[in-house]
Amino acid sequence: MTRYERVAAVLRERIEHGLYGPGDRLPSIRAVCQEMAVGISTAQEAYRQLMDAALIESRPKSGYFVLAGHAPRVLPSVSRPAQRPVDVSQWNQVLELVATQNEDDRLLLGRGVPNLDYATLKPLSKILGGLHRTAELSGFNYDKLIGSLELRQQVAKLAVASNCLLHPDDILITTGCQEALSIALRTLTQPGDVVAVDSPSFYGTMQILKAGSLKALEIPTDPQTGISLEALELALEQWPIRAIQITPTFNNPLGYTMPAERKRALVQLAQRFDVAIIEDDIYGDLAFSQPRPPTVKSFDTDGRVLLCSGFSKTLCPGLRVGWLAPGRYRDQALHMKYVSTGASATLPQLAVAAFIAKGHFDRHLRSVIRQYQRQRDVMIDWVQRYFPAGTGISYPQGGFLLWVELPAAVDCVRLNERLAEHHLHVAPGSLFSASGKFRQCLRLNYAFTLTPDIEAAVRTVGALAKVMVDEMRAPLG
Repeated sequence: MTRYERVAAVLRERIEHGLYGPGDRLPSIRAVCQEMAVGISTAQEAYRQLMDAALIESRPKSGYFVLAGHAPRVLPSVSRPAQRPVDVSQWNQVLELVATQNEDDRLLLGRGVPNLDYATLKPLSKILGGLHRTAELSGFNYDKLIGSLELRQQVAKLAVASNCLLHPDDILITTGCQEALSIALRTLTQPGDVVAVDSPSFYGTMQILKAGSLKALEIPTDPQTGISLEALELALEQWPIRAIQITPTFNNPLGYTMPAERKRALVQLAQRFDVAIIEDDIYGDLAFSQPRPPTVKSFDTDGRVLLCSGFSKTLCPGLRVGWLAPGRYRDQALHMKYVSTGASATLPQLAVAAFIAKGHFDRHLRSVIRQYQRQRDVMIDWVQRYFPAGTGISYPQGGFLLWVELPAAVDCVRLNERLAEHHLHVAPGSLFSASGKFRQCLRLNYAFTLTPDIEAAVRTVGALAKVMVDEMRAPLG
């Protein structure tokens, strides 16, 4: 740990223990230098680290102040899914959500895309444009099936932040994280096999299960600590589970982050039952505090964890650049990559590699993370203000998605039908279940700039939900 990291850790501990509360002024740079016997540049870098973690803010001519947090008053409840493997449904609803992505007249409050308006993305556009103008013909040809070496080297460097030591040859570049998940599942399973998943779970993964004629076994999941290891152990004893698929860090959609010790325990449980784990870490780099949480893969000692990630949530989904670290299953995964898409597009890989190598990626992350944390708090405040009493709200420590659990009287599929009249759309909770549960839940995105128009839209969603609650309570006749 460097000097500035030690200073930042001391100040962070004081903030977390309440010595400096929300809105309090922190010691000046000079005071920190005197107390901790460090230079001005060290103290300044420590404060920059805390700003990057969105714990403090700098006010011109005033100093540094602790940012206020806005934890929700009510969290979503622990899920209680069916205790048996089920076939995946919900494709029509997923297709509707995907089909509305580019509709100009509908405000999509639940879409899973990052904010693309940040100036810190401009260098990526310039790099990509430069490659198009100057690349030799090799840039327009197939690269290696495993992916460009330049990008694999950068991915391996980034993985160190999650305590994951990967060699570039351990990494397979894919056409988005969705293909990484698909390759991982097809590598491990045959039609009819059972896959254990957290509940709720990403609908894209659910549809991969459906396409492969696989059965989903949804495991009870806590909105703060994640999948129940106790319930998973019982399921492993009862069912022939071929793989465990989870998103344990800044989960989509529930928002939880599994504590490090539970991640370690998950790997040990998988070792005991000799089952593979497919880890989706697509949101892992969007941590509101540093260091970012470790991956499950970082506890893997025998190659049974297949780590999937990419740049669709941190950079641009349209580039379709993902990656897979398949562990002991490398050869089978490489074959699945060949029979699905072959080599991924070359120029986007080279552009992302250059963007990272030149330091633009770190600067972009620092910018968006600070904004996402502030916007999370604003969105939580709006939901608590405008939605029905008793609404549960997740409290993610990274990413940009919020899970909202409304009173049981609200069916969010029907709510969406009413929202269509106002040119609004949310992601109903039933999308995130194999069997269509969570109809009283929805997902919201707080990545886009939260303008007065967005606030008005959230207010409309809440008002219509209140109407549905009142309708259910109204006496018959």
